[in-house]
Parts: sequence; structure tokens; C-alpha cells
Amino acid sequence: MLFPKGKEFFERIDLIAQNVLESAKALQDFIANSPTSAAKLKVLEDKEHEGDRLTHDVIELLNKTFITPLDREDIHELVSAMDDILDYIFGSADRMVLYKIPYISDEFKALSRVLVRTAEEVAKAALRLKDLKNSQMILAQCIEINRMENEADEAHRHAVAMLFEKEKDPVNIIKIKEILDHMETATDRCEDVANVIESIVLKNA
Repeated sequence: MLFPKGKEFFERIDLIAQNVLESAKALQDFIANSPTSAAKLKVLEDKEHEGDRLTHDVIELLNKTFITPLDREDIHELVSAMDDILDYIFGSADRMVLYKIPYISDEFKALSRVLVRTAEEVAKAALRLKDLKNSQMILAQCIEINRMENEADEAHRHAVAMLFEKEKDPVNIIKIKEILDHMETATDRCEDVANVIESIVLKNA
């Protein structure tokens, strides 16, 4: 365990990124079809727990490995940032059920679609980390994640504007805005992942 285990690290990083993408898609399905479904919420909860387990596995491997394929601080920061995305994805769905929100607007659906596309770019960038010779491709992926995060910001602003315009119940405004904020924060965390990956590439390419 003292010697390089690059393949194991990259496999786990890829698994975490794929779990993020699957969670984003599950949230999109939850919002589009069954925002009160306990079964579909359980799927998201299981994904969040799987992310915790995978993140713990990476940290345990870091503690057991003397030579790592990337700086250990970068690996830790990367998997922690991806785990944060999962927390906000599950937190968004969980609040929809807990708060018994009265309806799902088109703006919710639009924001969830942007989140899925951003998570797709995160998964692609994480997969390519094992081959840093493709540094320009990875950096281009990071730029796209940043662009998608800006798109999510715009979708969030539009959603909040429509909420204030259409919703008259102040309690519902508070509930729905908190959930929209949570979803937008998930895309912010995607940008955090892109920043870590960009730093890794610049250090190692």
C-alpha cells in the first residue's frame, strides 16, 4: 500500500463523478414526474450515501498510500467538492418533500436540466484526469463547466423573478426560493470541481 496506486484512485474518482451525474438525472426525473414520491426520494438518498462511502474510500486510500498519482491535497479537495454536489442535490429533493411545496414550476425543470448538463461535463472532465496528456481537452471541459454555471445562475435568477411575480403566499415564496437556491448551489459546487481540476492540470501537465 506504500506504492503508487494511480489506477485505483482514478477509478474511484470516476465512480464518484458518475454518481454525481446519476444523482442529477434522478433529481431531474423527481422534479419532472414525482416530486412527492418517497421511492424516488429514496433513490436520491441512496446516491448521496453512496457518494459518502466512495469519498470515504478515497480518503482511506490516501491515508494508506505513500505515493499518490496527484497531490493528495488535490485528490482530497476534488472528491470533497464532488460530494458537496451530491449533498445539495439530495437536499433539494428532500426539501420538496419536507416543505410540501404546492407545485413544480417550469423554472424548476429548466434549472434541473442545466444541472444535469453541468454534471455531464464534470463526469467527462473527471474521467479524463487519468490522462493528463489531454490537458487542453480537460481545460476546455472546465471552461464549459464554468459556462454552464453561468447559465444556471441565469436560470436561477429567472426562476426567482417568476416566483416573486406569480406567488402571493409569503410562506411558499420562502420554501420555494430555498429549494431553488439549493439547486443553484449544486451548480456552484460543480464550478468548484472544475476549479480543482483546472489546478490539477496546470500543476501536472
